[in-house]
This record gives sequence, C-alpha cells and structure tokens, in this order.
Amino acid sequence: MTVALRSLSAIRPYTPPAGDPGFGVYVHWPFCAAKCPYCDFNSHVRHEPVDQARFVAAFRRELATQAKRSGGETVTSIFLGGGTPSLMEPGTVGAILDEIASLWTVADGAEITLEANPSSVEADRFRGYRAAGVNRVSLGVQALNDVDLRRLGRLHDVSQALGAIRLAREIFPRLSFDLIYARPGQSVAAWEAEIRQAIGLAADHLSLYQLTIEEGTAFHALHKAGKLLVPDGELSAELYEATQQITLSHGLPAYEISNHAVPGAESRHNLTYWRYGLYAGVGPGAHGRLPGPDGARHAVANEKHPETWLRMVEDWDSGHVEDLPLALHEQADELMLMGLRLAEGMDLQRWQALSGRDLDPETVAELTRHGMIQRLGRDRIRATPAGMLVLDAVVADLA
Repeated sequence: MTVALRSLSAIRPYTPPAGDPGFGVYVHWPFCAAKCPYCDFNSHVRHEPVDQARFVAAFRRELATQAKRSGGETVTSIFLGGGTPSLMEPGTVGAILDEIASLWTVADGAEITLEANPSSVEADRFRGYRAAGVNRVSLGVQALNDVDLRRLGRLHDVSQALGAIRLAREIFPRLSFDLIYARPGQSVAAWEAEIRQAIGLAADHLSLYQLTIEEGTAFHALHKAGKLLVPDGELSAELYEATQQITLSHGLPAYEISNHAVPGAESRHNLTYWRYGLYAGVGPGAHGRLPGPDGARHAVANEKHPETWLRMVEDWDSGHVEDLPLALHEQADELMLMGLRLAEGMDLQRWQALSGRDLDPETVAELTRHGMIQRLGRDRIRATPAGMLVLDAVVADLA
C-alpha cells in the first residue's frame, strides 16, 4: 500500500470549509450476480469471470483524463457504487484508490464508501477493503424478512444480512444500510417494527427508500399487467410519515428525503451531490459534473455498456458519450432540485446568482401558506415534510 493511500483510511470525518460542498469521485462497478426486478441502475450480469485487471487499467486511464479537467480540486469523498462493488477483489479496489491518490490531493480523513451486498460479503474480503482504505460500507439489505427478500429478488436471506451487518460494524468505522418500504402487502405496523429493528442494528446511518416502479424493470411489467400491487398514495404517505417520526425519535433524523443519520454521520459524498458540488464519475454509465474548457460546468455521462465503455477508454482514454455545458439557468434548476431534498435546504443567494432573479414572492407565499416550504432565516429555503411528499411539484412551482 502506498504512503499516499494510508491517509485515506483515517477515521475522523473531513468537513470542507463553510459553503464548500466538497469534491467527490464516483467509481461505477457495473456487474451484479443477478438483476433485481425493481432495479433500473446500470447493472449487468456476466456468466464468465470479469477481467478485473483490464477494467482497472481502464479506470486508471479515465481517472487520469478527468483529473486533468478538475484542476486543483481536493477530493473529500470517494464512492464505489454499482452494480455490486463487493464483487471486486480487494486488490482491484486498492489499485483504484491508489490511482485516485496519485492524481488528486485527497483530504486527510476523506470519506471512502463501498457498496456491498450481503450475499457477496466475506470476512477476508471486508478486511481487504479496509486495508485498501475503505472506511465506510453501505450494505444493500433492502428487507429484514425472508419473504420480502425473495420477492425483491435478493440473493441473501435475513441471516446473511445480519451477519454482514455484524461483520461490517467490526471492521469499518462507519456503516450504512438500505431498506426499501412500500413493498407489496406491507402494513404500517409491520414497517414500524422493521424500522425499529433496523435502528437497533445500525451504527449511524440508514437509507430508507420508497419502492418505485421504474420503466424497463421486471416489476414494471408485472405492475402494468396487474400482477404486482403496491401501496396506494395514502398508505405510502403513512409509511413515509412513520419513517420520519420513528427515526427522529431514535436520534437518526432525516437529513435528506430518504437518508437518516446521527448528526455528524451524514454521507459526505451524497451531500456533495445535494449541495451541488463538482464530482468526477468514472466507469460504465457514470455521471459527473466537471468544469469544461469553456469555463462552464458540464454534465458528463459515460457509455453504459461495460465492454463498449472498456474499448472506448482503451482507444480514447474516456468513455464519455455526453459532455454538455450547462447554462446558468440550468444550473439553478439543478441546484434547486438537489437542495430542496435536504433538511438544511437550499442556499437562496447561490440560486439567485445562477438564475439572475428572485423567487416569485406570490408562489413562495402560497407554498408557505399550504405548508409545503419554509424559510430558514434570510438565506435558505427548504421543503417541509409535507412538501417532501410532493417535491417534484414544489420544485416545478418554484422554478
């Protein structure tokens, strides 16, 4: 392990200066052992072993290309997502982190997260990731009963999930895990019991997502055919409200619509997105927000198909299929869409500087009167819990 990388495993969290959202690096590992029926992420199943050495070489080349664009940024967080990054060998993870450390200045105490599925968790592999510099794990648990895990297409059972949680708590300084609610046939009482169980298992962070039926997934086809029934809008709202109340009462308040943490344990990487910071995205299907040669912020997206991305990087040092400058008003729209997801709200002065205008006072007054938004002092505005339930509509009204 390099000296540069040793600093990446520091336990203490790094907090950028006030007003600085930080700079993140996202690495997408696109392979899974199986495709979940609700998942619309860029994930692919391969029945032959993946050539990890070849992919590492491509990640290095694309990281170098993006490092040239991002100037003198200091990396405050790294996120290895997917797909199933826990299918990577620890040496693969270490090589990628070493490359990042060689290309950028990495903040001492930077948050380094790896997503893992309980079915692919092994003690030696986890210890290898920790030795490579990973200091935070996000486990895709999704449910705490075996019937729903099978229905969700997960390859693990509850026993494996509990074992993975215990192991992660032993090895990593920080742990988060995901659960999905508004599952078919789920009652409010059953979900409340599951949240309480999850809080008892969690270290400092939970991601609690409402099941959405995404086009192109197996669940979408079943739902369209009337073979998959999910909670209606009223029941979904009750499940959401129960989520907020129970997590708050147990010391893990929502800091974003679906994310709950002990204060100080929020995901640094995701906060960089939601605070509208810059970030590099490498790997098949990864997205980024990077400065362009024209001085504008660019929306960058990669080729999704893994082997096509691989060949593109080998030929041209990049898998970009989109690299579009964002006009100031487009940046203002993105800032609002991201910022209003947060309990801390959106920086009004930054939005006004990008949009070149003030929020419409009549719209603000109406949304405030209906309990959808609230001001936090003079310079911030946020969605209320009621507004979070209809956030797309709130953003559309304001923007």
